[in-house]
Amino acid sequence: MQAKKRYILVIICCAFLAYCYLGGYRLKGLQALFRMRVRKNPDNLPSYHQMHYQYVDGTESVEQQDLFPDDDLFASPPYESRFREVAAQSSFPSGAVRRVTDEGSAWFKSCRMETCFDFSRCSDKNFYVYVYPPEPLNSLGAPPPISQNYQKIISAIQESRYYTTDPEQACLFVLGIDTLDRDSLSEDFVRNVPSRLQRLPHWNNGRNHIIFNLYSGTWPDYNENGLGFDPGQAILAKASMSVQSLRPGFDVSIPLFHKQFPLRGGNTGFVVSNNFPANKKYLLAFKGKRYVHGIGSETRNSLFHLHNARDFVLVTTCKHGKSWRDLQDARCDEDNREYDRYDYETLLQNSTFCLVPRGRRLGSFRFLEVLQAGCIPVLLSNSWVLPFQSKIDWKQAAIWADERLLLQVPDIVRSVSTSRILALRQQTQVLWERYFSSIEKIIFTTFEIIRERLPEYPHRNGLTWNTSPGALLTIPTFSDTHRRFPFLLDKLGYTPGLNYTAVIFVQIGTQLTPNTALYKLVKSITKSQYIDKILILWANDRSVPPKKRWPSTGHIPLHIISGSTSDDRPSISQRFYPHEQIETDAVLSLDEDAILNTDELDFAYQVWRDFPDRIVGYPARAHFWDDSKNAWGYTSKWTNYYSIVLTGAAFYHRYYNYLYTNWLSYLLLKTVQQSSNCEDILMNLLVSHVTRKPPIKVTQRKGYKDRESGRSPWNDPDHFIQRQSCLNTFAAVFGYMPLLRSNLRLDPVLYRDSVSNLRKKYRQIELVGS
Repeated sequence: MQAKKRYILVIICCAFLAYCYLGGYRLKGLQALFRMRVRKNPDNLPSYHQMHYQYVDGTESVEQQDLFPDDDLFASPPYESRFREVAAQSSFPSGAVRRVTDEGSAWFKSCRMETCFDFSRCSDKNFYVYVYPPEPLNSLGAPPPISQNYQKIISAIQESRYYTTDPEQACLFVLGIDTLDRDSLSEDFVRNVPSRLQRLPHWNNGRNHIIFNLYSGTWPDYNENGLGFDPGQAILAKASMSVQSLRPGFDVSIPLFHKQFPLRGGNTGFVVSNNFPANKKYLLAFKGKRYVHGIGSETRNSLFHLHNARDFVLVTTCKHGKSWRDLQDARCDEDNREYDRYDYETLLQNSTFCLVPRGRRLGSFRFLEVLQAGCIPVLLSNSWVLPFQSKIDWKQAAIWADERLLLQVPDIVRSVSTSRILALRQQTQVLWERYFSSIEKIIFTTFEIIRERLPEYPHRNGLTWNTSPGALLTIPTFSDTHRRFPFLLDKLGYTPGLNYTAVIFVQIGTQLTPNTALYKLVKSITKSQYIDKILILWANDRSVPPKKRWPSTGHIPLHIISGSTSDDRPSISQRFYPHEQIETDAVLSLDEDAILNTDELDFAYQVWRDFPDRIVGYPARAHFWDDSKNAWGYTSKWTNYYSIVLTGAAFYHRYYNYLYTNWLSYLLLKTVQQSSNCEDILMNLLVSHVTRKPPIKVTQRKGYKDRESGRSPWNDPDHFIQRQSCLNTFAAVFGYMPLLRSNLRLDPVLYRDSVSNLRKKYRQIELVGS
């Protein structure tokens, strides 16, 4: 027995020694490379940055991590031949080195921001994107081919605040070469991309470049890495990405969108809020192509097992492709007949869950269509990295299923509770409207994800990304706390800060006397119990009256800002500039000729505290669609509804000043600058776009309608025509009409009641002309 134990011990020791010997032999090549690198530059020792390469020993593939930092040994082609030269001098087995991908994108598969991105080109304040100009005409005098969708991407960037024409300022570079469709059988396939890339003056092996792609690979295998060119160190913003190909923290997964997808704006979600919860006719639905053979066929060929024509409607057709009749199987005729019985849009509108199976590639057009319809996606595409998955919590909007366990799908959807169905459907609408309804939003979301990877740029947490209005409208450089964002106050149970800052915009500049409206307005403001300070924006050619001419403000600070602003900030928009003197959450925006008493100011402020994300004020206007002109109309007539509250007498949150100045498109601000008008309409569109809610009108005295006579710009007959023109221009740039109608007006308690005036809190509101 003792001898047996000794034999076992000897065998274990021998095995351990053999393992150590073979392991050491396997590491000799790596050690040789390391020694050569140190001899080359002994002072440049390895950093923590890690890059991957792959080698093959016989039939076994092993992936190792190399601690070499990025140096000139591997920085430029032909790095493979140089790598082989070094490997030949080491102890690697013969033929051990090979490329990781079939397209030759080098061994350094695991690019990270720290290793393949130059942070020094980027600033936490300015995130600029350079788009390469179009290539010169070919020998036939024709421009290089570019698809409709890629032109939309370029247009969205060039009309945005990200865009720069100076490549030296750029953090990111976008190709002028169309790389969306890399299927060699497609009519949109662009040839000779490798040689074109090498001619780009700032290519640098793709460093700080971003490549957009919707389709890669071609029949029959649809290779995910089949771009037809080496992207090098460029970031891939790609549809249908798998977990195996995604470089975490570097690449960005985007959704697949069709050729008719809108550039900006996009249609709103189909779900009306007061329809929650709704009992749908079908529990689960799908209508689409069936692949008789090849990649992606296994899942769709099995869907007929789930179809019962009652609560489960999953129909497919073989009628696609040029040779479908030659490839059809015995079940195609029956499937085609069942397919023709159902209308796709009707299924979307009348289904609680909608199946999103993979196609030839992992992604599908169905994904965005289902989101917009408010139908809960049931994902059937193993290994698919969902769009913007690093930021969006898809558990709040979608259900996962396994392609290999298809028959479990009915039990999965039947087990979802009614309350969760409600939450999932609501979240589909939030995500659709904030990130996916247009190409512009998809591109800007991609940029913001990359921007958050910059070391100095603040990160937005999951709450910001996954609740309305989303990360695109929540600029973290404004504040590092949620308490400073108006739309997050109610969600987190916060209340806005006390007091308000009055900002009076003086454009007419009449002589300041105790009888003028401006003088009386300042006096009314100083009597308010909530006023923090008064800001006078003097925007006319008259000199500012001396301090002794202004009414006494007591302990209330009075600041006067005079003169025009810089060329890049239109003078009429300076009333919405985030002046450093504004420290309160609430801003009271006033025109110089507003006629308001203290009770009106205090009442409106109290209403605003209950609705801090909206504009709350007195003068209201409305928009409407004019069929005769096929355009939006603007009216100041008293109607049963309103959609605009003019900022000549209104409260709003100071964050909207920040958005107005730092987020709005330059095209919008240029329209305001050229017309010297419409800045109040633009602010209303901005707030409605952010909140998807209308403004709030509060009660007013009849006397408020009276304005001073004189050379007021509001008396100009062209003023009204300009405002209608502005409204249509704004809607075109936004891509839709953000304004929403309302017939709500808030009055003080006991307003107009036949009781003693002494019992009323805001007694002056009833006194006409007081």
